[in-house]
Amino acid sequence: MAILTVNSGSSSLKLGMYTDDGTRLLVQASADRIGGSGGSLKVVGSDGALKSEETQDFADAHAAFDAGVAAMAKAVPDKVTAIGHRVVHGGPHLCAHQRITPKVLRTLEQSVHFAPLHIPPALDLIRHTEGRFPGVPECACFDTAFHQTMPAEAYTYPIPREYRDAGVRRYGFHGLSYESIVRSGRGLAEGSFPKRLVVMHLGSGASACALVDGQSVDTTMGVSPTGGFPMGTRTGDLDPGVVLMLARGFGDKLSGLAPDALEALLNKKSGLLSLGGDADLRALQKAADGGDEAAGLALRIFSREIARRVAGFIALLGGVDMLVFTGGIGEHSATVRAAVAENLAVFGVALDASANKGREPTLISAVGSRVAVRVLPADENGEIARHTAALL
Repeated sequence: MAILTVNSGSSSLKLGMYTDDGTRLLVQASADRIGGSGGSLKVVGSDGALKSEETQDFADAHAAFDAGVAAMAKAVPDKVTAIGHRVVHGGPHLCAHQRITPKVLRTLEQSVHFAPLHIPPALDLIRHTEGRFPGVPECACFDTAFHQTMPAEAYTYPIPREYRDAGVRRYGFHGLSYESIVRSGRGLAEGSFPKRLVVMHLGSGASACALVDGQSVDTTMGVSPTGGFPMGTRTGDLDPGVVLMLARGFGDKLSGLAPDALEALLNKKSGLLSLGGDADLRALQKAADGGDEAAGLALRIFSREIARRVAGFIALLGGVDMLVFTGGIGEHSATVRAAVAENLAVFGVALDASANKGREPTLISAVGSRVAVRVLPADENGEIARHTAALL
């Protein structure tokens, strides 16, 4: 008896098998480079030990899902009794985790315009899992749910009311990641949970969240996951005038972009990729270390913009008790962490250089730092499993 968790990205898929109460991981699988070449499938046990790894190309998410489920079944042959999906955006009417019903699916279909890059693939994978596991109850866990505690002054856009009434507002994302950090933070043995906390989820998609007593009060992403600071291939926030210029064109030099082309530019051709020639921060770091000026500029912009947003949150909160880095970059890039901390030194943030270079989640602030700084791993799948168990 097990809960299957499904966490899909643009070219990756993470699966997990959990006990039916959602509290304990049994086995997990991850597939990458879906739709391309050179993909791989990894299966890892509950103890973190690698059980298997093979090179495999996946034509689509369906193929990756089928391969991942089959690989996990070899390690843990428990029957799947429930399935939980991470859904990035549910639009204005689906902001709480819930059982998937025909009505929920119809509502998602009607909300595609809020996240055309995310909702259609989520629907497609849900329909695929329904076919693979007929009759098994399924749940949708929304990244936007965690941010429902934001006050009106944080989520309201200064645009005419008719658009706000239609659902145009700041939603915030990476909610399952932030929720998992709050859960792990409450378990820290060193002391009580920090009242004022800022978490930075840094990966190919990246955002930051300001929390008071474990609840979201502001975040960098807005109506879509394109907003905030620059990311792997996404622009982050732009002057709206730039978007208008891209749409109208530049005379006889560059023609205007239609909505689909504009969306592709903002989400897939910009960010670190456009600045430094690569969306992978590790490749950019290697190039910058070799003297590549464009790569170095990309890294400086990335770190500076993170610090600028975090500084705003600290001012908004009237100070901060703890900063947390999470996500692939947040957990593994000592260089980015050091650069962000250096830009926040005015707030009393200081890192222990040796601890920062370590590979294990730990306290990395220096003795005497006025702000505790930690590296903590996110556990989105664990949150999906817990919510699915609770909903059922």
